[in-house]
Amino acid sequence: MDSKRITELLGIDCAIIQAPMAGGITTPELVSEVSNAGGLGMIAAGSLAPGDLASLIHETKQKTENNFGVNLFVPREFEVTDSDIGNTLRLLRPAYDAFGLEQAPVTPAAPEEIREKFDRQLDVVIEEQVPAVSFIFGVPEPADISRLKSSGIVTLATATTAAEAADIGAAGLDAVILQGAEAGGHRGTYLGRSEDSLTGLMALIPESVKRVDIPVIAAGGIMTGREIVSAGVLGAEGVQMGTAFLAAFESGAHPLHKQILTESEDVPAVLTKLFTGRQARAVKNRFITEFGMFEDDMTAYPVQRSLTRPFQEASRNTGSPDYAMLLAGQGRQQARYMPAAELVRTLVSEVREIGYDI
Repeated sequence: MDSKRITELLGIDCAIIQAPMAGGITTPELVSEVSNAGGLGMIAAGSLAPGDLASLIHETKQKTENNFGVNLFVPREFEVTDSDIGNTLRLLRPAYDAFGLEQAPVTPAAPEEIREKFDRQLDVVIEEQVPAVSFIFGVPEPADISRLKSSGIVTLATATTAAEAADIGAAGLDAVILQGAEAGGHRGTYLGRSEDSLTGLMALIPESVKRVDIPVIAAGGIMTGREIVSAGVLGAEGVQMGTAFLAAFESGAHPLHKQILTESEDVPAVLTKLFTGRQARAVKNRFITEFGMFEDDMTAYPVQRSLTRPFQEASRNTGSPDYAMLLAGQGRQQARYMPAAELVRTLVSEVREIGYDI
């Protein structure tokens, strides 16, 4: 793997990026330990209030002097009515009943409020001089990209198709993160339907490399040095790994989430919109199986997430995977339970044993 462009661009020793995983998984300890080991730790900030983001950045800075990054969600237009919410809650009633929960009224944030939060998050990133910022669900406005670049901040964005990769390159960002169909978590699709963006990483890398001049970072199903080398042979100059770091000691993932990675090896991680309204890959469970027929009747992202959160939390707290959103990519059974810094060093060693470098 020729990772020189990535390591120089991001100011890191090895081209391994810890994927930003929301919901408290990417703790300051996880982010800092990856950075301390020579990779790039990433704070998942998409759903964070600007003040909370600032606090996490400060805490991370106290734990590492090396570069780290922040990931943000590009605001997307959506429309949800009271009728949509009422219908969805009616369909979800059995999931609430399973834990004796009441359904509280939901007032979704307006698109303009989400945009305002995004703008304030950008302000925090610039004020705190975070070395790198990545985006998912789209490309920022040209003015936003210009602000970041003028502040010396490296910009990356997520693509799920070669067309999106070309769009990111044309927008002037510094690098593109290619999210193969194998990846856990939310699909980053923003041009077209997510159902039409399910190209596997093995095909997506060479397709995209032909269409961009900026460095390509591979993501999806990468768990060991062998997958890193394979991505490099196909043209990737770095990797972003999420599920591999989900099991790290410093990960804030719920113990049930970590446990399920290597258990039930014949249970697949499947794509579903049920939990959040946006397609994401999660370990198949009772909720996905029994409510799958209602997937197209759910509300839009991000409102759906707030409607399912109560029974998700209840399921985790009772130690049951039945109704919990347990995001994971393909290859989850290869997860290793070790400190994050040790995992980075192990991956680098595995790559070098094969005769390559990263």
